[in-house]
Amino acid sequence: MLTNTQQLLDLMARLRRPEDGCAWDIKQSFSSLIPYLIEEAYEVVDAIERNDLDDLRAELGDLLLQVVFHSQIAEEQGLFNFEQVSAGICEKLVRRHPHVFSDAVFNTDAERHQAWEQAKADERQEKNKTAVKTSVLSGVAGNLPALIECEKIQDRAAQHGFDWPDLPPVFAKVLEELDEVKEALESGDQAHIQEEVGDLLLIAVNLARHLNVNPEIALKESTKKFSKRFHYIEQQVEASGRQLLDCELMELDAFWHEAKISLKNKVV
Repeated sequence: MLTNTQQLLDLMARLRRPEDGCAWDIKQSFSSLIPYLIEEAYEVVDAIERNDLDDLRAELGDLLLQVVFHSQIAEEQGLFNFEQVSAGICEKLVRRHPHVFSDAVFNTDAERHQAWEQAKADERQEKNKTAVKTSVLSGVAGNLPALIECEKIQDRAAQHGFDWPDLPPVFAKVLEELDEVKEALESGDQAHIQEEVGDLLLIAVNLARHLNVNPEIALKESTKKFSKRFHYIEQQVEASGRQLLDCELMELDAFWHEAKISLKNKVV
């Protein structure tokens, strides 16, 4: 009897079979599948955040299908197969956990993290051994969400000594960048304004790092909070028989403050 994994691999191979497979599946490529891969990953995250465990199981299956799909395309091109993908991650897990699979001893989380990052650095060096020079920032995917990419880049730099040792200079830098945004605004140069806003966002990510806050999660939660409070405003305006655009900003702002009080017990 076939395992579920083998059945999934066989189904994908059948769908891709040129003579009698699915026309849509047959024409897909690594590049064409990128939007679906990203979408499925975000749907897994959504199921986790909603604590919908049945949906999580289903969404993990959809995400696994993307791994199998890419592996099937690679196998057809003689590049690699699903078994090699599985073997690769198994080898990586063993290599990055010497305190579990060999005799290494780490006494603190900081030591474990340092060893993990060193293992990743060694892997990058091995991968790029033919290159003339490899930056310590190499290997961070350029198409990550901007906040995540920024945090990872800053983490890499910090591991090599380029970081403030404590919080006061970070707070000072936040205020400095905010002043530079104001100066850019006075210049009227939109490109310069964008540049300075980017610098402000970058230092905000740095501040989050120093406070042990994940900036991506923090912003996502604040956006949810904003949406809930704005929904409260919509409800109050609708109850008055009006549209949002019929109201003055001062009135909407008053509703906003009501929302903060009304929804306080819901952690909004």
